[in-house]
Amino acid sequence: MSEQTAVGFIGLGNMGLPMAQKLAAWPGGLVFADLNPDVDVPGATRAGSAAEVAKAASVIGVTVLNDEQVVSVVRGPNGILETAAPGTVIAIHSTISPQTAVDLEKHCAEQGVALVDAPVSGGADGAKQGRLAIMVGGDREAYLKLKEPYGLMSDMMIHAGPVGAGTKMKLARNLLHFIAFTATTEASRLAEAAGVDIVKLGKVVRHTDAITGGAGAIMLRDSTAPIEPDDFWYDIFTHVRGLGEKDLGLALQLGAELGVELPLGEISLQRFADGLGVGKDNT
Repeated sequence: MSEQTAVGFIGLGNMGLPMAQKLAAWPGGLVFADLNPDVDVPGATRAGSAAEVAKAASVIGVTVLNDEQVVSVVRGPNGILETAAPGTVIAIHSTISPQTAVDLEKHCAEQGVALVDAPVSGGADGAKQGRLAIMVGGDREAYLKLKEPYGLMSDMMIHAGPVGAGTKMKLARNLLHFIAFTATTEASRLAEAAGVDIVKLGKVVRHTDAITGGAGAIMLRDSTAPIEPDDFWYDIFTHVRGLGEKDLGLALQLGAELGVELPLGEISLQRFADGLGVGKDNT
């Protein structure tokens, strides 16, 4: 898109505000709207409604609470579609149902407007640092129009596929995120029962995950299918299986000795090998 064209943003809450603050540096300027009259972005222009934003901007980001609010901002009274010109790109950053994005995209297309679902990962700190990961589902041409202005707040933009794919990727990413958080509480209970300082344990976890990549370190293959013995990855994941099963077994043994229930640990030991694609070692 032209650097002389304004970008728009609607919804300046905990995530939206730092995103909008980054976009305010766009040479064409930023036009924003929010229900909170006290929210401000220095150097940007405040609009009275989503429709007013759409009069000025050809790329519009939306970060509101839920599906209902997204639909209202796009299609409701004083919504974006009341004034958006053909060629406008609407990027939905809220985490919504993939089907909501698909349905909205059809309505937008009737007016020559492109809608993409573009959820983000990295939190408010990632937005402040300009380091968000943005997962875009929709038309590739629309995705490309986002790249230059959104480079101000993101150092990773992924074209996930057709509309809805961005949200599906975000849901898979957050599934991992919150299961890992739950596993963290389980590990903390084990460490605490064993007399270990869990704050120090947390420092070790953050230190080593920064080196190894944490859970993402095994997301190296383009398939979850079983790995054939002559595949490059077979020996690598077999090695990972051996280490994992050994350490999971020892952790579960410690938990049993201390009377600490470790249900996620038990599930992990049961499913680890098959999940990796190498199967259990039956030798």
